[in-house]
Amino acid sequence: MEASHTLSHAPAFRKSSGVLVLNGWGIQVRVDRGHLLCHDGIADERRTIRLPRVASGLRRLICIGSDGFITLEALRWVSDVGASFVMLDRRGKVTTACSPTAPSDSRLGRSQSLALANGTALRISKKLIPQKIEAQAALVREMLNNADAAGVIAKFSTELPSAETFESVRLIESQAAKTYWGSWAEVPVRWPKKDEGRIPEHWKRFGSRISPLTHSPRMAASHRR
Repeated sequence: MEASHTLSHAPAFRKSSGVLVLNGWGIQVRVDRGHLLCHDGIADERRTIRLPRVASGLRRLICIGSDGFITLEALRWVSDVGASFVMLDRRGKVTTACSPTAPSDSRLGRSQSLALANGTALRISKKLIPQKIEAQAALVREMLNNADAAGVIAKFSTELPSAETFESVRLIESQAAKTYWGSWAEVPVRWPKKDEGRIPEHWKRFGSRISPLTHSPRMAASHRR
């Protein structure tokens, strides 16, 4: 049985992603005749999704908001199919996170403990960090229309294959990050016209990603005058 929905303009759950996001007011998650039954939406525009226990494809259930409920039986259902449950507030802060327990794998634990010494961790870093940097370059190029900065960022990813230590990887990553966040500095932040007169000028630009406590990107926050 495939997931069903009644809100025509909202996308239904897709097995290919395995992620179901519920938002709105009066969210409901419960079990009905062995199926996970979910309701979300706003006012008259509601959506109903029903997932079977067998071959549901669910990997993560995300609820955005704090109005509604999920039953203990539903939490058990989510855990039994090997999925996780995450609840976010309306600003994206994680308020609750539950994941299914899994038996410990001694071989995996041993591999992880040896990864730093045998070079595996460095090899993994040199494969993952370039993907992150290339994604930053693509975003700056396509969304911020800053081809020069994108080129600088992309150049750093080409230096990673020759990095021989974690310190070198961190340095290259930090240099790319500095250029990336610098590209955001002058991006305007839009506010409702009725509120513009009350908004401080330093809130109208993205600004630099620097913390007044550490004077670095660590623990970064918007500066307050």
